[in-house]
Amino acid sequence: MVTQQHTISVLVDNKPGVLSRVAGLFSRRGYNIESLAVSITDNPEISRMTIVVNGDESEVEQITKQLHKLIDVSKVQDYVGVPIVARELCLIKVNAEVKDRTALMQLVDVFRGRVIDMSDKTFVIELTGAADKIDKFEQLLSPYGVRELVRTGRIAMARGPRSI
Repeated sequence: MVTQQHTISVLVDNKPGVLSRVAGLFSRRGYNIESLAVSITDNPEISRMTIVVNGDESEVEQITKQLHKLIDVSKVQDYVGVPIVARELCLIKVNAEVKDRTALMQLVDVFRGRVIDMSDKTFVIELTGAADKIDKFEQLLSPYGVRELVRTGRIAMARGPRSI
């Protein structure tokens, strides 16, 4: 079978220990979670988890079946083959010497990022987009000296009227 990247949305009860039980299900089966983002939804009693995992169809189908068996899980949606909107957020602290600031600002503009903090020696840049866009931006910043970087996991939802 073909291994591919799966983006899975899971609606769970917003209670302590749920994240641990869901993550434990993946680790017990030897699957690495590539990305994990969790947040409360419009309903304060429900949280939405977006999990990215690599696996073939049958492996991921087995995981989704196991997720459905967890008491605190109300819905599971594997978005493989479904058109989705997906984004990540990244904060990058980069060296910003006076001589480099114009070039850095132009690079930030090209990638539609924002400088959200600056000091006499650094910029903190916020960037949202697809993972490959953020990877490319990080690569282009490396000559300036990336001092710190933090990324969220992928968040995603189906395009059009379809909802989880």
